[in-house]
Amino acid sequence: MPHLRKSLLAIPLLAALGACQTVYENAAEQIGSATVMNAQGNAIGTMRMYSLGGEVTMNASFSGLTPGVHGVHLHTTGSCIAPDFTSAGGHLNPGNAEHGIQNPRGAHLGDLPNVTIGADGTGTMSAVVRGTLSGVSNDLFDADGTAIVVHANADDYRTDPTGNAGGRAACGVLSRG
Repeated sequence: MPHLRKSLLAIPLLAALGACQTVYENAAEQIGSATVMNAQGNAIGTMRMYSLGGEVTMNASFSGLTPGVHGVHLHTTGSCIAPDFTSAGGHLNPGNAEHGIQNPRGAHLGDLPNVTIGADGTGTMSAVVRGTLSGVSNDLFDADGTAIVVHANADDYRTDPTGNAGGRAACGVLSRG
């Protein structure tokens, strides 16, 4: 009987925790999204950007990637021509900052955290994009667009200009809304 009582007490707590994400996503305005494709043209992930109180947050989920840690960056051009995705250009860096989340001189706009992909090929990540919506909107949604690129290896968070993240494994074009 004590176990049943504990289980029953946990139900409202779990419901409240589940509502937290729903409340955030309902209160936040979705400002952008991308479908992430691999070199074979298969959809392997989604990315959504939200704005709440001027802060820009990115949520991404992936399925079908090689297990391990992969670097993720925003790139300068909204173009994802397979198989190497070099059409996406370099990292989005409008302020000409150095690369790396752990760089003592700061990071650039395109720097995002690594994503860990499990043995089942899936993983998720969330990040706050550097700057406010009013400050980064023109860079994210300029005339040639922006891409999200998943790299073959982990970003070391320091090495300029690429973080030694290796080749490009997947790419998605950011679209407004």
